[in-house]
Amino acid sequence: MPIVNNPPSGWVGSVQSLLTTLVIAVFVITFVVQAFQIPSESMENTLLIGDYLLVNKLRYGGGGIADRILPYRPVERGDVVVFHYPVNPSQHFVKRVVGVPGDRIRLIEGTVYVRGVRLNEPYVRHSSRTRDAFRDDFPRLNLAAPEVTNSWWREMHTLVEDGELIVPKGYYFVLGDNRDESLDSRYWGFVPQENIIGSPLLIYWSVRSSQERAPSGARSDKLYHFAYAVTHLFQLTRWERTFHLVN
Repeated sequence: MPIVNNPPSGWVGSVQSLLTTLVIAVFVITFVVQAFQIPSESMENTLLIGDYLLVNKLRYGGGGIADRILPYRPVERGDVVVFHYPVNPSQHFVKRVVGVPGDRIRLIEGTVYVRGVRLNEPYVRHSSRTRDAFRDDFPRLNLAAPEVTNSWWREMHTLVEDGELIVPKGYYFVLGDNRDESLDSRYWGFVPQENIIGSPLLIYWSVRSSQERAPSGARSDKLYHFAYAVTHLFQLTRWERTFHLVN
């Protein structure tokens, strides 16, 4: 006589269904995608303050056997990556990869050259009208900026040859697309391979600051703007950016 396994009914079945959903959700969040919010202007106009991202954590491999099974690929120049900030790994940064291991990097008047060839970067934004010698003509070994970390200032001197910064094996040089308003590799150094979490997949939601749309003369306290954001959520949402793929 065949054995028939009847599915559990009532509250037992509901609990099992809920647990299954939670396990799948935890697996996806842990290994596949992760949500992040953009808090700064450093990647404008590719990413804006108020963009909410889903990050693909399966894009890059770790150099092991799993690389042959899963759809991994190496980090490439031009990729936008999310990573643990090397100075404080508890923070997450998002920048664009400009230099991969072995590259020789130089900025001249804000333009990036790799191995002597000018990079084509149509996504770059320059938001400042003033020139900064350290920021725009990098690397400068005779000039520092207040934002430069002491450890990077010392290390940079050992990696510059003929006015070009050499990217060592296992590390990446990253810059923000908003080159004049980005705290990036120019100021704190390289991103180690193991710090890279993944790459932004899409913007699943984007919202303007309530201060952008609040009536002129409105109160500036946080409670008012929170209430305004809740009651004007539809108007504050950037619908044209919702479900927008990041590249």
